[in-house]
Amino acid sequence: MPYKNRGALPDSFTDNLPRHAEEIYKEAFNSAWDQYDLDEERAHRVAWGAVKQKYHKNADGDWVVGKSDDS
Repeated sequence: MPYKNRGALPDSFTDNLPRHAEEIYKEAFNSAWDQYDLDEERAHRVAWGAVKQKYHKNADGDWVVGKSDDS
């Protein structure tokens, strides 16, 4: 189901992603949810893809702005 706000995201997201990445995830998920006829799995894949366009995990496991060095 679509997320009404960032606070509705699972704790595993809000505990690890920067605020801006959470917004990207929420907006991409909600858009994909509508676009792909309520296909939750696909909406999650689209949302993670959107986050990974702007963020990557660094060597410490933190999400930071920028593309991964190995991409």
